[in-house]
Formats: sequence, C-alpha cells, structure tokens
Amino acid sequence: MESLEALRRRIESTQDLQGIVRTMKALAAANIRQYERAVQAVNMYNRTVDAGLQIVLRDQIAPAAETKRKRAGRLGAIIFGTDQGMCGQFNEQIVSFALGDIVKNTGGTRNAILLVIGMRAAARVQEANWDIKTLFSVPSSVSGIPGIVQSILLEVNTWREKGLVDGVMLYNNHPVSGASYESSGLQLIPVDMTRFKSLKKELCSSRSVPQYTMDRNRLLAALIRQYLFVQIYRACAESLASENTSRLLTMQSAEKNIDERLVELNTSYHTRRQETITGELLDVVSGFEVLSK
Repeated sequence: MESLEALRRRIESTQDLQGIVRTMKALAAANIRQYERAVQAVNMYNRTVDAGLQIVLRDQIAPAAETKRKRAGRLGAIIFGTDQGMCGQFNEQIVSFALGDIVKNTGGTRNAILLVIGMRAAARVQEANWDIKTLFSVPSSVSGIPGIVQSILLEVNTWREKGLVDGVMLYNNHPVSGASYESSGLQLIPVDMTRFKSLKKELCSSRSVPQYTMDRNRLLAALIRQYLFVQIYRACAESLASENTSRLLTMQSAEKNIDERLVELNTSYHTRRQETITGELLDVVSGFEVLSK
C-alpha cells in the first residue's frame, strides 16, 4: 500500500498535468477562432476571384473545353497534416483518405509525387510505405500561412516546369457543423473551368454586363494565380482550424479523465490518512492499557 507521502506526490503531479491540459484547451479554443476568421476572410476574397474568372471565361467555356479529372499520368498531391500531437486521429484520417484517393485516381499504380505539410502526417505516410518528395512545417499562426502557401506554389510550379505531374490534388481536413471535421480532396490543377458555369447567376446579378480593359490572357493568368493561392490558403486555414478542434476535443476528454483520477487519488489519500490516524490511536490505547495493568 502506498504511503501518504507517495499519494500526495501523485496528487500534486496530477494537478500539474490538469493545469497543462486546461491551458492547452484554452489555447486550442482561441486558435480555432482565429483560423475560422481567416477562412471567412479568404472565402470573401475567393468570391471576388471567382467572379473575375467567370467574367473572363464567359465566352470561352464550351463543352469541348471542359476540364475533367485525369485518371492517368503522374499525380501531384498536397497533404495537410500537423507537426504537433495530441489531436486524436487527425493525421491518420487525412493520410488514409488522401492515399486512398490517390490510388483510386492513378488506377492503383501509386504513380504520385507527395508534398506533405506536417511532421506527424509525414510519419503516417512513411508508415504506409509511400515516398515523400517535399516536406514543409505547419505554420504556427495565421500570419505564417501566406509564406507556406508561396512555398507550395513554387514547388508545384517546379513540378510542372519539369513535366513531373499531369495534375495536382489538394487534401485537407476541414471543420463541419459542431465540434467535428472531415477529410476532403480538391482538384487543384488543371483548374476545373466548368465550375464557373454554375456561378453565372450567382455572381452576375447586375443588369449591366461586366467588362475588362487589360489583355485577356494576362488577366486570366493573374486570376488563375490568385485562384490557386486562395485554394491552398483556405485548405491550410481549414486544416489548422480542424487540428485545434481535434486537440480541443482531446483535451476535454483528458481533462475529464484527470478529474476522475484526482477523485480516486484524493479518496485513496483520505482513506489512507484515516487508517494511519486510526492505527496511531489504537497504538496509544493499547499502550495505555498495558501501562495501566
């Protein structure tokens, strides 16, 4: 049976752990909000970019030019994970989803180049016996997202210039209703121009026909660059929001377990203390009786 001192040390260490868990829980909750605001902001900007593309392409989109997802050729894949742990099955879920979709899109050949963001996700990819072409760290704040997006775009541009890929897919976890998230994939390159058909009524509600004055090809190239930037930025922000959501849920579960453990330890401590006091009183009574006789 443990001594009172040993039980006291265990209670103190558990209380210290409880403080750490509560701090991480508060940080995760604060981070979720800042990344959600980043997603909202980029969604507003994305609407502007979509409107510009719809206007520039309104006369050029034809059934013959529709872009389909390629099922053959080498595929480039961007997978967003985490650098830090304590976020449940976050990395396992996105890596499993991404690798499964890659196998499906390449006809089971695994003919893909992988760019992974996050050490933890990279470890899961390597455990599945896949090779990683490029590995980036996850940004630690909203201000770090543009830098990582630029690095990803440069890497993807290098792939395309060297003819290494025929298409690029983007994989990330994104928040859904309630405190949960789900995995999704987006065809990043080639850009699916047909999607802008469905935006015509939504974006062009004005009676006047929008016009542009600069060279069409230059404008289209600039809008495509912004479109790619927005998609990767949003995927990164959504992944970070989902990561902190998962960490918040994990910390809530850990806090509940710690609270239950503290109740057990305190009960054991008080029981042991009472037994010690009772034993000491019995010793005094027994000694008194012996001396009395």
